[in-house]
Order: sequence, then C-alpha cells, then structure tokens
Amino acid sequence: MIKHFLNLEWKQYFRSSYWQKSLGLNVLLVFFALWFVLIFLSLGFGLLSIFKEVYPNQDPFVIANGLLFYWLMVDLMMRFFLQKLPVMSVKPLLTLPIKRSTIVHFVLGKSALSFFNFLPLFAIIPFSVMLIKEGYETTQILPWMFALIIVVLIINFLNFIIEALSSKTDLPFLPLIAIVGVLYGLEYFGIVSMTSLVGNAFMGISNNPVLIVIPLVLLVLFYVINFKALRAKLFLDSGLKSKVTEVKAADLSWTNRFGDIAPFMQLDLKLIWRNKRTKSSAFIMIIGLLYGLFSYTQPVYKDSLYAASFVGVFSTGIFLINFGQFIPAWDSGYYKMLMSQNIKYEQYLRSKFVLMMLSVVIMFVLGIPYIYFGWKILVMHFAAAIYNIGVNSHIMLYGGSFNRKKIDLNQRAAFNYQGTGAVQWIIGLPIMLIPLIIFSVANYFIGFEAGVAVLILIGVTGIVLHKKLMKSITQRYLDSKYKMIDAFSQDN
Repeated sequence: MIKHFLNLEWKQYFRSSYWQKSLGLNVLLVFFALWFVLIFLSLGFGLLSIFKEVYPNQDPFVIANGLLFYWLMVDLMMRFFLQKLPVMSVKPLLTLPIKRSTIVHFVLGKSALSFFNFLPLFAIIPFSVMLIKEGYETTQILPWMFALIIVVLIINFLNFIIEALSSKTDLPFLPLIAIVGVLYGLEYFGIVSMTSLVGNAFMGISNNPVLIVIPLVLLVLFYVINFKALRAKLFLDSGLKSKVTEVKAADLSWTNRFGDIAPFMQLDLKLIWRNKRTKSSAFIMIIGLLYGLFSYTQPVYKDSLYAASFVGVFSTGIFLINFGQFIPAWDSGYYKMLMSQNIKYEQYLRSKFVLMMLSVVIMFVLGIPYIYFGWKILVMHFAAAIYNIGVNSHIMLYGGSFNRKKIDLNQRAAFNYQGTGAVQWIIGLPIMLIPLIIFSVANYFIGFEAGVAVLILIGVTGIVLHKKLMKSITQRYLDSKYKMIDAFSQDN
C-alpha cells in the first residue's frame, strides 16, 4: 500500500500544471538545494580545522558538543518558520478499504524524508568521519553520530506538535520565541549552563552507547503523539462542522477619500483583519518597528550606516514585503469571481499600492524616535521610506504577476509558507540588497549625504513615473490573467 501511495504522489507532483508551467523555478530551487548541501558539506569537512585554529588548547570534540545547544535552538526555530507537515489528498482514500493508520504512517514517514532532515546529515556524517580520522575511537563517535541523527528526527516531529498546539493563536510564533528566549537567557546570564547540559548529555551517549535508548524513546513518543493527533482528524466529515464566530465590524469610511479604489481597500482591510494568515502581516509590523532596537543597540551595528540602510528598508517596508509578495494570491480563493466582475484591473492594483504606501508612511512616523541613536539614522529611514514607495512597491506589484500558487487563508498565521513559491524568494533579493548596494557604493566613494540623496532621487523618480509604471504592470497582469485563474484553480 505504501508503494501505491508513493506512485500516486509521484504522478500528482509531475502531472500538476504548476510543475509544467514553472519548470524554470523548480530548477532554480534544485540549484539552491545543492548550494546548501555544498555549504553543509564544507562545514562537515572544515569544522575540525576551524575548531583547532580557534580553540588550539581545547578538545575539538568537546567544543562541538558545547555548541550543540545553539544548533538545536536554531534548527527548531528554522523548522517552525519554514517546514510544514507534508500533505496528500486523503479524502478520496477514505472512501476506499484502506486503514486510516496506514495513511497516517505514510504522511509521517514522508515527513521523515524532508530536506530539512537530510541537510544536517551532510555536516554530521563528514564531521564524524573527520573525527575518526583524527584518532578518536570509532566506538565513541558512531553512537554520537547516530544520536545526532535521531535528534534531527525528534526535532522534526516536535516541530509538528508545537505547530498543532500554537495554530489556534493569532501569533503562534510567540510561544516558541519565548521558550527559546528563556533557554538562551538561562545560558547568557549564567543561571543554567544549557551548553554544558546538552554537551554533557551527548558526551554521555558517546562514552556509554547504551544511553542512546533515551533519544530513541523520545523519538517513538513524539511519533506516537503525532500519529494519534493526525488519526483523530482523519475523517470525511472532520471539516464539515461550521464555526460560529462573532464578526467585529470596523468603521472603514475613512477609505472613501481615496475615490474609486476605496471598495478594494475596504475588502483588503477586511481580508487582513478577519483571517489568521493575513492578520500576521499586520502584527509583524511590530517586529519591523522594534527591529532597530536590536540592531542599533549592538556595538557592531551602532555606528554602521550600512546596517542603518538595511534596517531602514526592512523597518519601513515590513508590511510592504509581507503583504506585497502575495499579491494577488491573497484573493486566489475567489479570483475567478473577481475577474468576472466589471472592474478596472488598474483600480484593483492601485488599491494594493496605496495600502503598501500608507504602511511605509506609518512605519516611518512610528520610527521617528530612532533619532535617539543619531540624526543620520532618521535621515536614513526617510530615504529608505521614499525608496520603498517609489521602487519596492512597484517591484512587489510586478512580481505578483508571476504568482501561481493558491493561498489557504485558514491555515496558521505567522511564518506560514503554504502557497510560497520561488517567486517570493527571488524577489526578496532586489528588495533588500539593491538599496543596500546603491547606498554603500555612493557612501564609500562620495559620502553619507550622497548615498541618501541617491536613494531619495531614485525613489522620487519612481513616484513621478507611477502612472506609467502602473500601466505597464497592469498590462502584465492582464496578459497573465487566465494563467493565474487556471493556476489558482489548482490544489497546490
């Protein structure tokens, strides 16, 4: 039966219209995957030499165990933000004489084959080989290596448990950040040495291989918890029960001053506030606003104008980036209905532009207190805001014409990457790097004032050419209209 499931998954993946229409993007994703594999291989073969150079008088194996705590925390957070439980079309299978437990075992087994589980192996296994070549006992290193592999799988299943428990909240990432923050705080302030605790645990397994039973028991425990949770939801009528919610109406009459785009703005604001997935785009503005406190209080970045240019673009454009990258996929659920109406596409897109522009202005105004760190910081934020309005907003709108993945607004909110394609990752490069490069070059060869002036000039140019740019972008959307309708009709 598992073989039959694999055959169905293979056919579903390669026969989907998205695969055929986005072959170039899939090739690019394979390139990035190979790039990360190469990086981890380099780490695996080079860490021993690095430890010897940085810590010449200490045991590299002990140093590696001491750093495992940080690896566990980073791995858990990255999985929570990027990894999701693999899905398959189970409803047709539930009408057939197939055990529900078989379906659940397949889904969980599929998650164990995730790229996130294979990637650490390209560092763990080479590093273990280098330790054995260095003279460490094989009987000592092999249990340690297998313990790390088991822990990778433990984190895989633990991540799904955390997601399930936090999916009902508007900001599900906050509990995880709080837990990781507390653990890091215990280590940073010397209350409990988490690095020693985790390091000694792995050293204990290395010296006494019988103790590997403990992570094995944890792995089985987390697997069983996930199995029971998924099996309990695997019913045909599990999604038929209607939810009774209280609708909170908001006064959006202020949008009427924007004329013919007001109805579209009202729809977008209601969409943002009434769905968990979109609501995170609004709440994450708090992170963007406070991001400067993290950067400007660090000695490394305090006096760095290059860091200020990056923080300025990110802080004032946080909503623009998070909301804009999924235009028009936010409306994918009813895109066919929307396109059948007698509306002007330019009005539809202009409403998105105005929302992004307003968010940039609001974020700049709220960030004015950063003048405490120097007047240059405030000027840098102003230049970044102008650049975001004139350039990045248009880039976001243009990039949206390549979106071909449907978004499920009912899934968990923050850092949910369902519906995310290569377009979102590719477009992030020019959004963040180009203004940084422009400012850095002008600042290096001429001075700070020149760097700021160039950013403002480019931004103002984009604002002046807004109407022409919008006509070009609108035409791009019209040319892709039926391709997007067809793509949003697919269950990706």
